[in-house]
Amino acid sequence: MDAYAGDSYRGIPKNVEETHTKSKIQYNEPRTPKTEYKRLAPTFEENVHAVFEELKELLLSKHHDYGPKNIAEAPGGAHNGLRVRLYDKLARLSHWVETKSVLKHETAEETYKDVANYGVIGLLVSRGLWPNE
Repeated sequence: MDAYAGDSYRGIPKNVEETHTKSKIQYNEPRTPKTEYKRLAPTFEENVHAVFEELKELLLSKHHDYGPKNIAEAPGGAHNGLRVRLYDKLARLSHWVETKSVLKHETAEETYKDVANYGVIGLLVSRGLWPNE
C-alpha cells in the first residue's frame, strides 16, 4: 500500500513514473508493460484499470488544451477529422514497425495512447455526446 500512497501518478507505483519519464529518451525501443512497467498491480484487471485511468487523465488534459472544436468543426465533419488523425497515428506506427527507425517526436506508447483516446472520442461523437462549445 505504501508504494501507492500519496502518489500523483494515477495510483501507479512511484517508481513507474520515474521509469516512464526516463524512457522518453529511448525512442527506438517500444515501451510495453513486459519490458518497462513489468506489473503495475497484482492483477490484470487492476493493470487495465490503471491504464484506463492514465488514458482518461490524458484525454481530459488534452481536451482542456484543445477544446471541443478541433473535433466538432473538423473539415468534413467530426468523423472525418478523427479518421485523418487516426490515419496519421497508424501511418507513423507502421513506418516505425516496418523501418525500425528511431522516433524523434513521439514515442510508440504515446501513439498508442492517442489512438485509444481517439476511439473514445469517436464513441462520444457517434453517441452525440461530444460537445460543440
